[in-house]
Amino acid sequence: MEEYEMKVTKIKNGTVIDHIPAGKALSVLSLLELTGKEGYTIALVMNVKSRKLGIKDVVKVENLEINPNLLNRLALIAPEATINIIRDYKVYEKRKIALQDVVENILKCNNPTCISRQYNEPIISSFRVISKKPLKLKCNYCMRYLNESEVIEQIVERSKF
Repeated sequence: MEEYEMKVTKIKNGTVIDHIPAGKALSVLSLLELTGKEGYTIALVMNVKSRKLGIKDVVKVENLEINPNLLNRLALIAPEATINIIRDYKVYEKRKIALQDVVENILKCNNPTCISRQYNEPIISSFRVISKKPLKLKCNYCMRYLNESEVIEQIVERSKF
C-alpha cells in the first residue's frame, strides 16, 4: 500500500496558528470570525501527527494577520498554540500563546446571581485558572466553576456578535 503525504502550500503573507489541540480548529475559526465567505484562502488541517502534542490541528489564513487582542481568548481554546506571522513566505514574527493565571473581562460567570453579572455593578468578570488540562476556571466573586466546554461555548458564541 502506498503512503501519501498531505502537503499544504506555503502562504506569502498571513497567519499560521500551530499546535492547536486536536479537534479545536473549528472553534479557532469561529473565534477569528472566519466562515470562508471573507475571501481569504484558509487551510484547515485537523488531527495531524505532532511530536509536541501527539496529534494537533493547524490553521493557515492567507492575507490576514491575527489581531493581538484575540490572543487571550485564543489561549483559552489553544493554550499551547503558536502564532506565526508570515510575510513574503518567511516567518516574520512568532508568538507563543500563554494562558494567564487570571482571566478578566472575557467570560461571564455561569451563576446568574453573581455580582459580576449584575447590570448596576461597576465590576468586570474575573476568574482564576484552577487547571489548564482540563481547563477549569473559578469565579473570583462567587467561587463557581467554569469547565472547558463552557468556556469554549462562551468564546464561540461571543464571536458570533
